[in-house]
Amino acid sequence: MNFFKLLLLAILVVGCQTNQPKKETSKSLAKQLLTQQESERLVELPLKCVEQEYPNKLMQVLNDSSDLHTPKELHPAFYGCFDWHSSVHGHWLMISLLNRYPQLKNAEKIRKYLNRQLTAENIEAEIHYFQQKQNSSFERTYGWAWLLKLQQELLNFKDSDAQQWANNLQPLADLIVEKYLKYLPKLNYPLRSGDHINTAFGLTFAHDYAIFTKQNELQKTIEKRAKDFYLKDIDVPYQYEPSGYDFLSPSLETVDLMRRVLPKDEFFTWLKDYFPDLLENNFDLEVGLVSDRSDGHMVHLDGLNFSRAWCFYQLADYDKAFKHLYKVADKHLMHSLPSIVDGDYMGEHWLASFALNALIAREK
Repeated sequence: MNFFKLLLLAILVVGCQTNQPKKETSKSLAKQLLTQQESERLVELPLKCVEQEYPNKLMQVLNDSSDLHTPKELHPAFYGCFDWHSSVHGHWLMISLLNRYPQLKNAEKIRKYLNRQLTAENIEAEIHYFQQKQNSSFERTYGWAWLLKLQQELLNFKDSDAQQWANNLQPLADLIVEKYLKYLPKLNYPLRSGDHINTAFGLTFAHDYAIFTKQNELQKTIEKRAKDFYLKDIDVPYQYEPSGYDFLSPSLETVDLMRRVLPKDEFFTWLKDYFPDLLENNFDLEVGLVSDRSDGHMVHLDGLNFSRAWCFYQLADYDKAFKHLYKVADKHLMHSLPSIVDGDYMGEHWLASFALNALIAREK
């Protein structure tokens, strides 16, 4: 058992022995995990892959043979970590932890890398790719959402380098906003799967970005479409989750979105029809079990545990009626957290970002 797993086990034992209330115990747990030392451990994972060009899943539509290029040629800013969206949220992780801990031991290495990658020239090439025929819907809407989350983190980072990276990335963020505004009015039905195309997840980070940047049209469009898609939903069959390759919970992602777009009283009214079991003090949900972490699809279930955890944590912070969900969230977080450093690329290239987002939600 490696040091990281031993540390987690020790923290769990201490947590079980304390008489503190659940919320304070769990927040203490997150703070013990999200130290500078553990942040340095997390940031190593994207650092290992942001410049690793292969293996690579391009998800490209070829118009003709002239479109055949290497990943780095197609995506000079975001070519590593197996696929475009994983590279984007790997950048978010590095910038988020650099913002939190400016004295990370790899801080200089991260800055050099970002100065080399997040240039105006590289971002212009990324924009060009999105403007190509047949690729206008590239990464819709999962990668779009993470790109806006990355830009929000940069805009919130009071650092001269970060402000330059944000300035360079802004045209791509603006293009993504335009794409949301064109796409959402045309979408007649939401996509309710537990993977990249999930509509609810694709709107959560975008809604956060809209509020942070005061993009009123984007905010209003998301809120309208969220209500169109989900306001009449009732009795979600959450017991059928997860599907075999899920890394998002369709039921909880919908809750996470509606929590954002509805006033509190309307949210509770909606939730009692949609997912009333969440309000029960004895509510529980079994973690997703991974049988083979070298399988790029099966390892998705570790991501499911992290994304469920951040949904539960944010609900628990939203209102005391959900305080019992801290324990459920901790169970999901702690089940998969040791596995993000298991040495297998199929998990390591992306899971740290999901783990960090859950830990940040835990701290709030």
